[in-house]
Parts: sequence; structure tokens; C-alpha cells
Amino acid sequence: MGYNYYTVKYGDKWASRREGSDRVSKVFDTQKEAMKFSRSQAKQNKSEHRIQGKDGKFRDADSYGKDKFPPEG
Repeated sequence: MGYNYYTVKYGDKWASRREGSDRVSKVFDTQKEAMKFSRSQAKQNKSEHRIQGKDGKFRDADSYGKDKFPPEG
């Protein structure tokens, strides 16, 4: 499983940021563009994509890895 990717607010723009990185990967004018890029990176890496809302709180997440369902235990 690869790194998770985040769509985040970046000043008055939007960006894609890889988990664990201090810098953003790419900056976009719209949230929709940033989401498209982050989602494609998460799919390629079989990881999770989390989306930050305008208020700074994460509002949604999608997983593209191998989730165990039902969970073991």
C-alpha cells in the first residue's frame, strides 16, 4: 500500500499533498481539479484519498487499497 493523498486548501487555491510530505505536490485553481489529481494518485498507489473542506476539516475519504471487509478479529 502506498502513500495516502490529500486534497487541501492552499491559500486561495487548492492542492494535492502526499502523506508525510511538508510540501504540496501540485497546486490547482479549483478543488475539483485538485481532487481529480489526488484521486488518480491514490488509485495508482492503492491508497486513500482524503478531501479537506473550505473550513479546514476533512469532509470525505475514499480508499482504493485492499480493505479487509469484514475486518479481522
